[in-house]
Amino acid sequence: MSISLRSVLAPVLVAAACLAGGTASAQIADVRVGFVNTERLFREAAPAKRAQQKLEREFAARDGEIQKLSRQVQALQATLEKDGATMADAERRNRERDLANLTRDLQRAQREFREDLNLRRNEELASVQERANKVIQQIAEAEKYDLIVQDPVVYASQRIDITEKVIKALADK
Repeated sequence: MSISLRSVLAPVLVAAACLAGGTASAQIADVRVGFVNTERLFREAAPAKRAQQKLEREFAARDGEIQKLSRQVQALQATLEKDGATMADAERRNRERDLANLTRDLQRAQREFREDLNLRRNEELASVQERANKVIQQIAEAEKYDLIVQDPVVYASQRIDITEKVIKALADK
């Protein structure tokens, strides 16, 4: 069962309007509400794009090392599959041990890479969010908004979506 904000607020607003002698309904009609799509903001805003490029540059070398290690694992595995049956037992065991060690090193490097990348991404996104919040507040004050909501919301009409304004304002900064 889904309950909309309007269905919950409507009886309350009607009751308030009756109690206030009709002035509340006029005030409610004057309320300006805006909505900002945070996902779109993080995808399209200039500071978010710059942050993504910064992260890509920062982690490119480590990503290259992981790709190199991955190719080594694949090559050693292919060699074992191809020639393992004809190898001497001692050589095959040594190669299998080498493969296990390389695989463990690869998994550790991938895990550390993901953790470090996620930490840095969260730092960069927090910075973008902080800047966006300042811009949203400036827009709200300049354009006399009473309420601006961000994700997650169940529904927001395109009519109240101010995401494009925020993206443009962030591009100007």
